Amino acid sequence: MNFEQALARFIPQIEAEMRRVMAPPHGDLNPFYGMMHYHLGWLDETFQPVQVSSGKLLRPLFTLLCCQAAGGRPEQALTAAAAVELVHNFSLIHDDIEDNSRTRRGRLTVWAIWGEPQAINAGDGLFVLARHTLLKLREQGVADPTIFAALERLDQTCLALCQGQYLDMSFERTLTVDLKAYLEMIEGKTAALLACSGYLGGLIAMASPARAEIFWQLGRALGLAFQIQDDLLGIWGQEAVTGKPAADDLRRRKKSLPVVYALNQADRPQAARFRELYSAATLGEADVAEAITLLEEIGAKRYTEAQAKAYVEAAKSALQAIEAPPENKVSLEEMAYFFIERVH
Repeated sequence: MNFEQALARFIPQIEAEMRRVMAPPHGDLNPFYGMMHYHLGWLDETFQPVQVSSGKLLRPLFTLLCCQAAGGRPEQALTAAAAVELVHNFSLIHDDIEDNSRTRRGRLTVWAIWGEPQAINAGDGLFVLARHTLLKLREQGVADPTIFAALERLDQTCLALCQGQYLDMSFERTLTVDLKAYLEMIEGKTAALLACSGYLGGLIAMASPARAEIFWQLGRALGLAFQIQDDLLGIWGQEAVTGKPAADDLRRRKKSLPVVYALNQADRPQAARFRELYSAATLGEADVAEAITLLEEIGAKRYTEAQAKAYVEAAKSALQAIEAPPENKVSLEEMAYFFIERVH
């Protein structure tokens, strides 16, 4: 089974499992669950069925493919896959509030329609449902020690997400961000959940936390490479490819890896000018163009490309270390290279 075949087979199963574990318990709570279902793209704002984008579901798909590569039945990990996607969406509802984002996937966000208090509550509901969903692994014949190991890793991941979000928000108010703090931030915000997704798939297949770690390492490396590539595209990407204005990350003063690298090169004369530009109240188009030139002169682009390549190599090493028949790994390897070779 290749990656395209895996998408066709597993995405409908993941969506069906999510709907199963998120069914409202009784009529009085329909609006509460309706807000969550709205966020997931299943309902409109009047709680009528609708078909809109609900995301690519790559994290839960990764769970199933890791389970398959580890020698398990992917369907046995469906409940864990649903839990991973619920965690992802709990974080998105809260992120939208914290970032003051009124739209997501072309629609108003939950808080923009129902207010911040209800949105916070809906996000909390998704978080609790994710944990509760993992307990349903018993229905798939998964033993309690494996379920407890899965819960422990999911909780660690949720904490990492919150820590990463804290760092990301704190970076907005300062130019003093070192490379270690940046990596800690993206490990929490981007890599942790993909790493957890892979770990859960391997864990359910092998019932061995130690042996499942290779899938955690694969997900972590892919997540870090993915985010660093995003940082490159956020400055040097073409609008026709990314769908966003060129250098948009600079206009928004994001502390992406090229920027953090430049801010920490105090011995380079160009760094002082870059810091001056990034401290200005506004950045005009001439300022943005100068900032890009400075980043290149400082070596920030080269450094970021090297970091992305390093995590790509780490992902390839993890793939090679997975002991499985080639036919079990085909779709997982293709998915990994989808992350590695993406251009947007």
